[in-house]
Amino acid sequence: MASEQDVRARLQRAGQEHLLRFWAELAPEPRAALLAELALLEPEALREHCRRAAEACARPHGPPPDLAARLRPLPPERVGRASRSDPETRRRWEEEGFRQISLNKVAVLLLAGGQGTRLGVTYPKGMYRVGLPSRKTLYQLQAERIRRVEQLAGERHGTRCTVPWYVMTSEFTLGPTAEFFREHNFFHLDPANVVMFEQRLLPAVTFDGKVILERKDKVAMAPDGNGGLYCALEDHKILEDMERRGVEFVHVYCVDNILVRLADPVFIGFCVLQGADCGAKVVEYSEISPETAQLRASDGSLLYNAGNICNHFFTRGFLKAVTREFEPLLKPHVAVKKVPYVDEEGNLVKPLKPNGIKMEKFVFDVFRFAKNFAALEVLREEEFSPLKNAEPADRDSPRTARQALLTQHYRWALRAGARFLDAHGAWLPELPSLPPNGDPPAICEISPLVSYSGEGLEVYLQGREFQSPLILDEDQAREPQLQES
Repeated sequence: MASEQDVRARLQRAGQEHLLRFWAELAPEPRAALLAELALLEPEALREHCRRAAEACARPHGPPPDLAARLRPLPPERVGRASRSDPETRRRWEEEGFRQISLNKVAVLLLAGGQGTRLGVTYPKGMYRVGLPSRKTLYQLQAERIRRVEQLAGERHGTRCTVPWYVMTSEFTLGPTAEFFREHNFFHLDPANVVMFEQRLLPAVTFDGKVILERKDKVAMAPDGNGGLYCALEDHKILEDMERRGVEFVHVYCVDNILVRLADPVFIGFCVLQGADCGAKVVEYSEISPETAQLRASDGSLLYNAGNICNHFFTRGFLKAVTREFEPLLKPHVAVKKVPYVDEEGNLVKPLKPNGIKMEKFVFDVFRFAKNFAALEVLREEEFSPLKNAEPADRDSPRTARQALLTQHYRWALRAGARFLDAHGAWLPELPSLPPNGDPPAICEISPLVSYSGEGLEVYLQGREFQSPLILDEDQAREPQLQES
């Protein structure tokens, strides 16, 4: 272990000597822990990190003023439309996706390094329950979608197949996530096919470029953003693990989207048939001006209608190129946060307004290195409802996530021929009358183990009437009769 003298010299070179200002007050064990943490920080890299953080914070925030002039729409031939393509094209995409899954060439990779701070919880977001009748967490919903897509691919191609689940965590989420998976028997997935690994941490910095102490014996550290994926892949030899398994295509997604379709065969097949090395599912932009957002193409459609929802396709070859060649070229982004700290007297302070900088990289920063980028436009109401904010936020909250999933399942049930009755026996409204936001007319929850994207429900629901709530899980689906009104 590095000595106090060595660490002091390294901190002096980095301009961060203040991190040892409480040294004399610390007992031997906290001293050892602090030295071990500080010894991992390379002086030159730390000095550069702090300098870049302070400089970036001093620049105006928000999109650059020339963003609209620099934007260019994707070429039409690189964009697919999941809901507006002809049925044969969509069938071809889906069949290719299932074929690749059946050959064990597809993996999913979950970005789960962030904490649930904005949700008001101290545990990882994936452990959150949004209030579904089943009380399922985000992790359970995602695990069951993996099991279902494996089943569908296997049935189509007469084989047993596996979609490995790679889970990128951080120092803050690895322990709780691993324990949660063990407690729930890995949601009946083979533990050998669930691979957890950690992303790196970076020190939080004050606006004038000083590393923040969160305790007398601990530096305030934060995950390096979801773009930290690329260093983490190299640190933990994840691409080598994928190669051993025969994985060629990777679906990368964020933990907080309750509607995410893991290893979506339509998306996988679209990207493979396009010959894409990098792809994204898209809905609409959120970081351009209203004027730019309303620009129209010659056919009257929106010119810029392909906004990223952190739902990506990568070939293993492209990820290998990123980790070996392009990652050092990624520029970190500034996130101004409220960072707890100790003041000059050693008292813990929980600031009421932002006081620090966390530098992050974004997973989509590598798009510019792709040789053959493709985008698949999907319907927001079918595939994107993120969980970001605590109640009573108007958007991206547990309520809106729950409503999005239950409304989707209500639509699926209606399409499968089910009818719902109110308490007086009157029929509830069909699709045209469904509200864009708010609760569906009846509560209907369908387990991912029963249906991945609305398929196969007719056998259970067609021509039948139900009163709310209708909970269709795997056990019920095996029964000869569902409980009707």
